[in-house]
Amino acid sequence: MNSASHPASSSASLASGPLEKTHLRLGFVALTDAAPLVAAKLLEFGHAHGLTLELSRQPSWAAVRDKLISGDLDAAHTLYGLVYGVQLGLGGPQTDMAVLMVLNRNGQAVTLSNRLADALAEHGTLRQALAALGRKPVFAQTFPTGTHAMWLYYWLAAQGVHPLRDIESVVIPPPQMVAALAEDRLDGLCVGEPWNAMAEAKGVGRTVAYTSEVWPDHPEKVLACRRDFVSAHPNTARALVQTMLEACRWLDGAGHRNEIARWLARPEYIGIDEALIAARFGDAIPATVPCGLPVRFFDDGAVNYPCPFEGAWFLTQFERWGMIDARGDYAQIAGQINQTRLYREAAAHVKVAVPADEPAQTFMDGTRWPSAMSAADFAQHFSIRK
Repeated sequence: MNSASHPASSSASLASGPLEKTHLRLGFVALTDAAPLVAAKLLEFGHAHGLTLELSRQPSWAAVRDKLISGDLDAAHTLYGLVYGVQLGLGGPQTDMAVLMVLNRNGQAVTLSNRLADALAEHGTLRQALAALGRKPVFAQTFPTGTHAMWLYYWLAAQGVHPLRDIESVVIPPPQMVAALAEDRLDGLCVGEPWNAMAEAKGVGRTVAYTSEVWPDHPEKVLACRRDFVSAHPNTARALVQTMLEACRWLDGAGHRNEIARWLARPEYIGIDEALIAARFGDAIPATVPCGLPVRFFDDGAVNYPCPFEGAWFLTQFERWGMIDARGDYAQIAGQINQTRLYREAAAHVKVAVPADEPAQTFMDGTRWPSAMSAADFAQHFSIRK
């Protein structure tokens, strides 16, 4: 471990009052974008803020959800959309949830089987390529309300493919994706790295799109917990955000991506070849997918602010795909989940700037969010929806 690369600690969280809890159990799934948690643990960023962190690898996002709800995990690296799904009680018990911060942006991709990638190259459009298969194609994502499902559905729909009618969508935990592709059980998948890189390295699939093409610099994983944890442990929650901000800032340091790739390769974290993790971890994007943007963890704090309008977007997509009925309180729900005040306090403690504005985002089909229309009208304006 490179102690020389450990920055000077900022003022301890104890300035905000004594911590209600000092040992925290954090969940993660074996993905490259778990890097902030691994860096925070191995460099012990929490110690300066009065915290000791314990990391607990989980086999699936469903396991993360269940252990957050039960209290077995204090907080977790998790899918943005998963948090919003739990808040609404979709597919499990309803629990009031909190997004403490965004951990990363970009870093996910769509990989197709070699057969479908060849058909796409031959026919030129995804619709024609899928028709050439002669059967209903099967695509995998990682959780029903998760980010990968939303990116995959948006990507398909933007190309005239209805994700609820024209394909079969299945849920597979990220570490199992490549095996499913190799066993010819899938025609395509949407997942985080390093699993797209591994599929290509094993010769069982080809990456054809990055999710940053759907939404450039989209939020991806968040640091999340139950909302009653924040209520009962406000100083601890603030200290945890401060710790993770320092870890994200460290990841932007020269050479630190290579360093963390070596750590992530360990069996207790991801457990695959370091080269596969590093391949898509820096600014390098494969020449076959020139439109992609690199994974981002900090960028002087531009990555991490939990903008409520970004969370509300997931609610519009839940409505679009028939997961929820139309309702008019998306902004209020997002405002309750995303802990912007706590984040601002934590960021000030560790001298991280909060973005001055929240610009509208433009998606691959030209749609902008937030838009001039209401959230309800936005969810209904898509030509392809349930």
